[in-house]
Amino acid sequence: MAIVGTVPLVFVVNPSVKANNLPQLIALAKSSPGAITFGSAGNGSPQHLAGEMFKRMAGVDMLHVPYKGSGPAMTDLIGGQVLSMIETVPAAQSYVKGGKIRALAVTTTERVAALPDVPTAAEAGLKDFEVNSLFGIVAPAGTPAPVVDRLNGELKKILAEPDVKASLLRQGAIAAWTTPAQTQSRIKAELAKWTTVIREAGVKPE
Repeated sequence: MAIVGTVPLVFVVNPSVKANNLPQLIALAKSSPGAITFGSAGNGSPQHLAGEMFKRMAGVDMLHVPYKGSGPAMTDLIGGQVLSMIETVPAAQSYVKGGKIRALAVTTTERVAALPDVPTAAEAGLKDFEVNSLFGIVAPAGTPAPVVDRLNGELKKILAEPDVKASLLRQGAIAAWTTPAQTQSRIKAELAKWTTVIREAGVKPE
């Protein structure tokens, strides 16, 4: 029915990694295939799939290290047990600002307000790399179109409210709104994109 919020992700590395931007990370990974590790919240998580997509788009070989959640992965990234991650901005931003990890690029088409000095992946040279966690509201199959349209219209009004936008932002999500047709198209595109990544990377559920 409508996508109501998006959560951006960000490329982050341990400060020991000799890469201050995304092209340098790609060059480092290419110079030492398999030596750069990337942590994730677990096999098949958004962070893992984003990493697999990065490997293919950048043409690099990196070693995936799955964890049971973002918290343990971030702890080991800070400690240097893994060298890189693609993590949600809400989970990473305080450590970036505290200097415990280094941000190289965000995965959105535009820069993120929480990390205004961090370029997008496209700005950093990785064209068409876009990854967001999406939040949406859907209706049961067969719901009459007039009902869907009415609900969608009310959501548009609600999501335009400054207080609602601010509340979502505090939780790390950027308010969004799409028409029912746009929502259906986006979901189909996401399914197609990640199905390809999962198949090509041979990702298996735990």
